[in-house]
Amino acid sequence: MSEPLALYVHWPFCLSKCPYCDFNSHVRDEIPRARFGAALRRELAHEAALMGDTPAERPTISSIFFGGGTPSLMAPETVAGLIADARAAFGFTDNVEITLEANPTSVETDLLRAFRAAGVNRISMGIQSLDPAALRFLGREHDAAQAITALETARTLFERISFDLIYARPGQTEAAWQAELEAALALVSDHLSLYQLTIEPGTKFEGLYRQGRFCLPEGDDAARLYELTAEVAARHGLLGYEISNYARPGAESRHNLTYWRYGDYLGIGPGAHGRLTRNGVTCATRRHRAPEPWAERVERTGTGAHPDVRLDNRDRAREMLLMGLRLRAGIDTTRFARRTGMAVVEALDADILNMATDEGYLVLDPAGQRLRATDAGRLRLESLLAALVL
Repeated sequence: MSEPLALYVHWPFCLSKCPYCDFNSHVRDEIPRARFGAALRRELAHEAALMGDTPAERPTISSIFFGGGTPSLMAPETVAGLIADARAAFGFTDNVEITLEANPTSVETDLLRAFRAAGVNRISMGIQSLDPAALRFLGREHDAAQAITALETARTLFERISFDLIYARPGQTEAAWQAELEAALALVSDHLSLYQLTIEPGTKFEGLYRQGRFCLPEGDDAARLYELTAEVAARHGLLGYEISNYARPGAESRHNLTYWRYGDYLGIGPGAHGRLTRNGVTCATRRHRAPEPWAERVERTGTGAHPDVRLDNRDRAREMLLMGLRLRAGIDTTRFARRTGMAVVEALDADILNMATDEGYLVLDPAGQRLRATDAGRLRLESLLAALVL
């Protein structure tokens, strides 16, 4: 492989289930840290062996992302062990990015120094709001003061910090969101992930929303909040490089850029997905979702993986378009052809493409080297992609 590999490690456990969350996260009376730490390390070793007999035959790793769930509930020695195993099995690129998601409870904040010593060099904080009432509504375990303390502690330990906020909440005005975002930008160093609240199937919020217990901003109101988000972040030097992600130039999440640029990534842990190219064939990989059955499979066979699904040219083209048009920079059409075996125009409905470019939603540069969505196009990207991608 000519390109490096990203590694995603899924830790499935949380202290509580947030009412908006549809991630593969689970609450246990007692978290089996040792068992799941050992299973993760075993699955990583199993996958490395499938990718070559020696590290020299395997791709190097450019980024590791510990996600969840709440990976800051992992034992720091497990994180250190996985990082050491990954380095030994694959090798690292220069300036490898190693991110761990953390919540700002006091217990997890106390572990930040240990995670830094374990080799984590980027932290991503699940703050979600700095408003006390919003934190209660969102079911968070921390308060605003704990969030600020956690960020201040993280800034003394990590050069790169990101945190998440959720906006477009019930009754949220433009003025209130601007004030909250301005306060957040005074705390952050280089990166923010800013998500509009959406109602996901199977969540507690879905039931409450259907019952009419709360309403969300829609249409022009939601669009204005999105535009305001970009305007305020830009004034603080953070540019929207992806629909929900803002960073100072050079501080973008390299791990997430692998997804959006449709690079290869290995996912281990319950429910983790991956995209791997072996012998010129790209496959979608997926692990068993339920934590305990996944661990049992790993203990028995070395892996909790389901059978790989081979992706043909059109599968890869569809996925690369769905991911790449989220980026402000869009899609490099030369790389698109190399990754998919198709020209980008072959994967698009010609009439919809012409309409979208005429309306100013998409730009295909004159030399044909890049396809990107404009600001107006990203506002309606979901419906645009549904019509555009063959």
